[in-house]
Amino acid sequence: MTTDRKTDCLEDLRMRILRQDIAPGADLDETQLCKEYGISRTPMREIFQRLGGEGYLVRAQNRTAKVASMDIATMRMFFQTAPLVYANIARLAAENRRSDEIATLARIQDGFRAATAKGDAGEAAILNHRFHLQIGEMAHNPYLLPSLKRMLIDHTRLSQTFYRPASADEKLRVAKACEQHDAMITAIERQEPSLAVELTLEHWDLSRDRLERFVSPDPLPVDVVAMKERRDAL
Repeated sequence: MTTDRKTDCLEDLRMRILRQDIAPGADLDETQLCKEYGISRTPMREIFQRLGGEGYLVRAQNRTAKVASMDIATMRMFFQTAPLVYANIARLAAENRRSDEIATLARIQDGFRAATAKGDAGEAAILNHRFHLQIGEMAHNPYLLPSLKRMLIDHTRLSQTFYRPASADEKLRVAKACEQHDAMITAIERQEPSLAVELTLEHWDLSRDRLERFVSPDPLPVDVVAMKERRDAL
């Protein structure tokens, strides 16, 4: 087995989890994945360990590895924490960025713009992930970066809904998100931390209610009747 095959497996599993091709909370079949990727159990377990350390998987002792869940408690912490982390990352990126890092951020944004124009929700979500991760790298803060990386896993999984607009208003929101990325790049390049924070929080507010749909149950059908009113039918 080559190092490349192991690396490819690691990256592919990350992408499958982020795109929700493997659902939150799903068990991972180690034997099946070994066959699928053509690697043995030892490197697959090393991959599971790496993904666990990054926050993609959870694995209790002597238990099957599971994709990190997105239960109510986790999502509550996510919505409380996300704007704080994003705002501080944006401020530090504007203050600490190197001039050679702007071009990388702009290239990611070019890809993101193309993906949203095509309506490719999965690719748009992944490129949005890379965009915000690059801003995190530009912040040059070893304490905040791990928190951002863990948070982006759930944000990217949630954002699949945002990048599948079902109405004219939602399409306008996606277009606005793309414009906000451009403005954030400019603020960071010009080293304007207050503006970078303001734009970042506006960007968060733009998608927040759409992200919340993922964890909100669908409404009950209108013809559902309370059980106490149906007792004679039992």
